[in-house]
Amino acid sequence: MSHQGFYGPISEDNWQRAAKIKLLICDVDGVFSDGRIYMSNSGEELKAFHTRDGYGVRSLLSCGIQVAVITGRKSQIVENRMTALGVDKIYQGIDNKLEPYEALLKHYDLEPEQVAYIGDDIVDLPVMKQVGLAVCVADGHPWVRQHCHMVTQIAGGHGALRELADLILLSQDKFENAHGMSI
Repeated sequence: MSHQGFYGPISEDNWQRAAKIKLLICDVDGVFSDGRIYMSNSGEELKAFHTRDGYGVRSLLSCGIQVAVITGRKSQIVENRMTALGVDKIYQGIDNKLEPYEALLKHYDLEPEQVAYIGDDIVDLPVMKQVGLAVCVADGHPWVRQHCHMVTQIAGGHGALRELADLILLSQDKFENAHGMSI
């Protein structure tokens, strides 16, 4: 049996996994952004973020589902964007993503099956192997796509995170009461 999501059919297994989620952990580069980093001549770093993903984050938060970020790079842009969205658990410059993952489990008093993780590359796999719902963006590394529960239909930086947020909200019958903002 499968469920019909907005972006295509969802397996019964992934629907049930999504229904248990209380925390979504996100990578940044390749998930919130398309993975490209723009550098000016003065060394300033620029990234593009999609408002649909922002809407998804705000929708999850409005329904009591926590959102956190764990990223290997460190950037003021990420801090600013996540703060604007209402995300207060922001881990940057992280080589071992398992450490903040375990800290988040303790902080929110959650079991692994209550956590979803969305990523795009091999560095994300250690956490993806621990969580209840591991998701790779459509244009993620092929090895990661083979070792997760679900692959989005949409590419990273183009609304993939919103696709996952919609699934979580639909599976928990919270979609129609969610209040996002396109910021």
